Amino acid sequence: MALPGKTDAPRPAVAERITVALIAKAADGLQRLQLRTGLSKTDVVNRSISLYDFIDEQLEDGHELLLRRKGTDEVQLIHIL
Repeated sequence: MALPGKTDAPRPAVAERITVALIAKAADGLQRLQLRTGLSKTDVVNRSISLYDFIDEQLEDGHELLLRRKGTDEVQLIHIL
């Protein structure tokens, strides 16, 4: 039985290996994401970088990042520093 977020799909080839020193807040966030998603550290980091790249590209193209609370009209403009 597979864990949530886990698949038996083949993994992409490794393009680069790095060592990263995480600050405590980032390390805590990584651990929380692992627990919530069932993904490995590598998968969480790869997805995080892909998401940040996408968001940064959209912001560079003049888009805004908005969050809308489901079921309400509440919308927040998100600023990434």
